[in-house]
Amino acid sequence: MFRLAHISDIHLGPLPRLTPRELASKRITGYINWHRNRRKRMFGNILDSLMDDIKSAAPDHLAITGDLVNLGAKSEMEAVASWLADAGAPDFVSVVPGNHDAYVPGSFKLACRAWHPYMQGDDKPASSAGENLFPYLRVRNNVALIGVSTAHATPPFMASGTFDRRQAHHLRTILEQTGNAGLFRVVMIHHPPVRGATQMHKRMLGIGRFGRVMQSRGAELVLHGHTHLETLYHLPGKIGPVPVVCVSSASEAPGGNRPASGYNLLAIDGGHGAWTCRLDRHRLDAHGSKFELVHSQLL
Repeated sequence: MFRLAHISDIHLGPLPRLTPRELASKRITGYINWHRNRRKRMFGNILDSLMDDIKSAAPDHLAITGDLVNLGAKSEMEAVASWLADAGAPDFVSVVPGNHDAYVPGSFKLACRAWHPYMQGDDKPASSAGENLFPYLRVRNNVALIGVSTAHATPPFMASGTFDRRQAHHLRTILEQTGNAGLFRVVMIHHPPVRGATQMHKRMLGIGRFGRVMQSRGAELVLHGHTHLETLYHLPGKIGPVPVVCVSSASEAPGGNRPASGYNLLAIDGGHGAWTCRLDRHRLDAHGSKFELVHSQLL
């Protein structure tokens, strides 16, 4: 059995000191939003407690599906790099970026440079970076972890993502090869690849393209973030429906409009053609004192 932990939308705080030049961009809207809203709902000690709970569960691997920072500043990227080092070794943690990690032009490259060891495929040279990192493939036991990026800089008040033709071509090849090898294929992506899963200004461009890849090659599981919700959708796959699983923000305090901080624990067992996968959702309780198992089901 392979046990995979899944978290997303860390939005590591507090915000760093930013120069007037750094704020003279889309960052000013995010800066105001943080101080008006996110700062009141997201606390570092919640993330610390979440990570402690995950470590006590002792999963075989940790998947993080984007939005590790808030405003895409270099100092934030460096802070997350230190946080990742505490979370686990690069061969234990797999990361894909989100829209906040590509908040303004240049942020995406900063993230790829700072977190490169956690977004590097098994067969990619150490010099590869940026868009060339994605999609990447990591094989752990009988599980294929496939990282896809939808992150790109957008105008103010937009939080959309893009799944382009280049990634679709490579993802199709990876899914075919890993499927033929009899591996359990997990696709990690930030934006939900499902129509209607989020508002128009936050949607993923290329949903139809992603869906066609799933129909032609299939996968056993898709993990995503972005909405901060505990949702389960299904996409048509080559040999059956593909579960599409989201998780709440790793840093969300209880009592808000969205689920409190949580993580998914996925128990993968079986073999080619006869897989089982159990989803256990863990969430911070209403008092903010401990994480509880709130839902369990076979996917």
